[in-house]
Amino acid sequence: MKIKRSARISRRTLLVALGGAGLVTGCAVDGLPSLGGVTGVGGGLTEADAAAGIRAALKNGVSSAISTIGVRDGFLLDNLIHIPLPGFLRDMQSTLSKIGLSGPLDTLETQLNRGAEAAVPVARDIFIDAISGLSITDAIGIVRGGDNAATNYLKDRTTAPLTNLFTPIMSNALQQAGAVKTLDNLAARLKSIPLAPKLGADAKTDLIRHGVEFGLSGMFTYVGKEEAAIRANPAKRTSEILRKVFG
Repeated sequence: MKIKRSARISRRTLLVALGGAGLVTGCAVDGLPSLGGVTGVGGGLTEADAAAGIRAALKNGVSSAISTIGVRDGFLLDNLIHIPLPGFLRDMQSTLSKIGLSGPLDTLETQLNRGAEAAVPVARDIFIDAISGLSITDAIGIVRGGDNAATNYLKDRTTAPLTNLFTPIMSNALQQAGAVKTLDNLAARLKSIPLAPKLGADAKTDLIRHGVEFGLSGMFTYVGKEEAAIRANPAKRTSEILRKVFG
C-alpha cells in the first residue's frame, strides 16, 4: 500500500495516525528503519506490528514474573527481590537479633514477603491493562531500545497509577498473611517497655507502602529479565508476532 506525500501532512504522520486507528496492520511501513533487526520493507514490519510485538513481550514478561514470584517463597527466598523490613523496623531487628530477641520482627519480615507473593497474582489484570495502553509511537522507540527498553517504559509510565491500584491489594494480602496483626502486637508490647522505641501511628501505612514499592520493583525486575531473554534468545519468541518483531 502506498500513500502519496501531501503538502499538508507527511506520509509518515498519516501512517502513524492510521496505525493508531488500527488501519495499517497489514501494510509494511515504506522506508521504516530496521526495527530489532528486521527492515521495514524486507521484513514486512509495520508500526502496528511493532506495537503488537512490544505488548506481547510485556504480557509474556508479566506472566513469567507472576509464575516465578507470585508463589510461596517467590519473594522470601529470592535474594534479588526479597523484601526487608522498612527503615526503623529493620534497625530494631538488627539490634535485637544480636541478643536473640528479634523473633517477632523476623516473623513480620516473613509475613511481608508472603503478602507480596499473594498480592502479585491478584494484580495481573492491572499490569495487562497498563500494557494495552502502549502507543504505536512509543513502541517504535522501544523496539530500537536496549534489553529492558519496554520494561523501563512500563515502569516509568505506570508506577504511579499501579501504586494506587496495587495498594489495597497489598493491604489485604498483608492482613491475610498476619503482618498487620504482628505489627499491632509489636506496637503494644513496645508501649509496655520503659524507654523502648515506639512505633508511630503511621507504622502500618508505612509497612503497606513499603510492601507495595518492593512488590512492584520485584515485578518489574522479572518482567525485565523476560524481555531481555526474548530479545536475546529465539527460543523465547513463542508467537509469530514476537518472531516478526524481534527475529
